[in-house]
Amino acid sequence: MAQRDSSSPGLLCLVIATGFGTGYAPIASGTFGSLPGLLFIALLNPLGWIPAVAGTVVVTLVGIWAAERASRAWGQEDPGRVVADEIAGQMVTLLFVPITPWTLIAGFLLFRLFDIVKPPPARQFEKLHGGVGIMADDLMAGVYANLVLQLALYLM
Repeated sequence: MAQRDSSSPGLLCLVIATGFGTGYAPIASGTFGSLPGLLFIALLNPLGWIPAVAGTVVVTLVGIWAAERASRAWGQEDPGRVVADEIAGQMVTLLFVPITPWTLIAGFLLFRLFDIVKPPPARQFEKLHGGVGIMADDLMAGVYANLVLQLALYLM
């Protein structure tokens, strides 16, 4: 259990950490938390790979900061309402992938599958501390989902 920090994480931190409030969904907060990631990458990918990668890196770094602050303020290692990790992982899933309705749906489902199953080393990444630990397993799930999606597109 993380040590509770009595200071407030701040409104900006909460908005980022909870994925614009999607992390407060009463059920499946991670699933709802993935949706902003779909939107962000769908807007960035058509601009080219450099804006898409840069946007994903920025979301990841800001997510680490927000997840760290929120988890300390709430006294929990990986609070369920923190979904910045799902946003970044979902974005990784769709990097270098053409954005179509099919790829958005397939990428969403693949990311959720790998985020839930957490094949090695994703599960081991959860043991990292702070914001990095919160984010790392979802980023790895995004890499797995991206590879499977790339393979599916290649085979089609």
